[in-house]
Amino acid sequence: MSASGAIVGVDVGGTFTDLFLFDPVQGVFRTAKVPSRRDDEAVGFLNGLNALGGAAGIASIVHGTTVGTNTLLERRGPKIGVIATRGFRDVLEMRRRDRRRTWGLWGDFVPIAERDMRIEIDERTLADGSIRQAIDEDEIRDLARRLLDQGAQAVAVAFVNAYANAENERRAVAALRNIWPNEFVTASHEVLSEIREFERSSTAALNTYLQPVVASYLGKLDAALARQEYPGALHVVQSNGGVMSAAMARRFPVRTALSGPAAGVVAGMALAKAAGFENVITCDLGGTSFDVSVISGGKTSTAPQSTIDFGLVIRTPMIEITTIGAGGGSIAWVDRGGLLQVGPESAGSVPGPVCYGAGNTRPTLTDAQVVLGRINAARPLGGELKALDVDAARSAIATHVGEPLKLGADEAAAAIVRVAEARMAGAIRLVSIERGHDPARFAAMPFGGGGALHVSALIREIGLKSAIVPRFPGITSALGCVLADLRQDMVQTLNLMLDGLDAAALECRMQAAAHDTSAAVASAGVPVTRTDVVYELDMHYLGQTHTVAVPLPMAPDGGGSGVTEATIRAGFDAAYRASFSRSLLGVPVRIATLRVSAIGRRPPFDFSVFRPDAATSLDEARRGSRRVFFDRWREATIWSRLDLPAHARIDGPAILEQPDATVAIEPGMAGRVDNFGNLIVERVG
Repeated sequence: MSASGAIVGVDVGGTFTDLFLFDPVQGVFRTAKVPSRRDDEAVGFLNGLNALGGAAGIASIVHGTTVGTNTLLERRGPKIGVIATRGFRDVLEMRRRDRRRTWGLWGDFVPIAERDMRIEIDERTLADGSIRQAIDEDEIRDLARRLLDQGAQAVAVAFVNAYANAENERRAVAALRNIWPNEFVTASHEVLSEIREFERSSTAALNTYLQPVVASYLGKLDAALARQEYPGALHVVQSNGGVMSAAMARRFPVRTALSGPAAGVVAGMALAKAAGFENVITCDLGGTSFDVSVISGGKTSTAPQSTIDFGLVIRTPMIEITTIGAGGGSIAWVDRGGLLQVGPESAGSVPGPVCYGAGNTRPTLTDAQVVLGRINAARPLGGELKALDVDAARSAIATHVGEPLKLGADEAAAAIVRVAEARMAGAIRLVSIERGHDPARFAAMPFGGGGALHVSALIREIGLKSAIVPRFPGITSALGCVLADLRQDMVQTLNLMLDGLDAAALECRMQAAAHDTSAAVASAGVPVTRTDVVYELDMHYLGQTHTVAVPLPMAPDGGGSGVTEATIRAGFDAAYRASFSRSLLGVPVRIATLRVSAIGRRPPFDFSVFRPDAATSLDEARRGSRRVFFDRWREATIWSRLDLPAHARIDGPAILEQPDATVAIEPGMAGRVDNFGNLIVERVG
């Protein structure tokens, strides 16, 4: 297959790097899965491209990356400086007066910027936008030299009330750039032009912390792609599920904090819609983590901010994703109280599970699946290993789990799987039941390399109505990179009272924001069928702290349509009642923030390319049987999943194998293949 005109999605995970190549002209695709390199994620990226035949001739590459997430979690970023308004240097440390542990007077938190690297300057902008004290550029330059002498590689400027008037920040950044030796200078109003001093300062500081790391990584990729004569541009998936240019990712790397998992949710939403499902809970189980998100009514759940680790708050639109450390490489261990735990520590791809034979001696969830016969030891994922060492996995489980708990190796392996599945069920309950969703109305969508191994348990444990296993579960996030639309978000604090609102002035601000965000989408250089502009107001009753999101009508030309005081009030009443089942009559209403999103719609993806071959039969897909442990050891039928015809029905116990994943169907469950190659798993009877 020629790669000319093709688009490639690349998702770098903790254990494997997954790639999906699609040629829309020829209507054909290819997939690849190669091991990741924790010490250098670019290696897995490039190895994967080589597995597809190289970068030459590919029209576009869209990348979902965990570089930003891992940098924050592991605190392996550079030394940074922060220049703040006098009296506000400790905003990052004080946070919202929250504590790592709810009970007790102990716990610690280390800010992303050390205290001696947070420097104050005399300046003051008032909340109404007027400047009481302008900055002194000479003082800024002196502070910059001081930070450089102390080893700072990047610097953030975070002045109080810069959201209301950014003039002092702009002048400070201009003075800094005169002497700062690199491009890593961040102004808080450029990252987040919104009230909330801590959240804005935190987002700006974290953006600064990530800039050198992400820029180095993307620069390395650009250089390698140039050597392969790649003619196109590199793009990156954002945490909101949209795509931006690599240049924008260098400038605002904080927007990539949940890049890879967000791509998986994008693919899950598109796959569910094509299969006729509106309510889905995506369950991405990779080598390191288990990521869960809710799609309700065909729409993803988004949040204005997220916390990557305790105290590391990022306020930028993100798809709501709950993550726990329960991946295939998660290590099983017995704590001091004699309780079996799985994760959060992971063996990753190097050294990987014990069965990889690369030096790890502690058992993982994958080792348990191998011992229980669910994973075929003779056909490991990724293509690097010829076979998995079942005996080594069994010995490790017996030593580290079986002996402390006085269990045999098989019982201990089954216990590891049950504990991991209980943790997965807890994460699903958190995003469903505890947020008012009835699981009986939802289908699970397990993907990632290990998600489909737990498909039956997710249905059974949570009470879900069914599950949808995508045609290629192991490369679903890479598929999401190909499907994701371009997106640019903008946030502006308004602080306007609804009573007596100047609707015409508000509409002018909306149109100006629409122009800027649409221009950013156009500058990415990726063909789109159209650009939609979506508007929201964050509103609340006067005296309240928290807000509700109120969508505004959208006109085809990107301008507001019918934006009046009356329509905004009706929208607020509906949104507030939907959240709290009541209104507060007679209480004044405030418009806190305007949110504008420009979305460049990519050409629709035709999922019929995944349609099973109508000429195949069940007999051609049958691969014999083997003993597999479910509730007990049973003889399970083995199937080649990609050879199953449409509408085939597979009753459990059964194992369905394919190059990128394995599906396990328990007794009492059955799966049927739909027209797009998805496997719909349901209870029998």
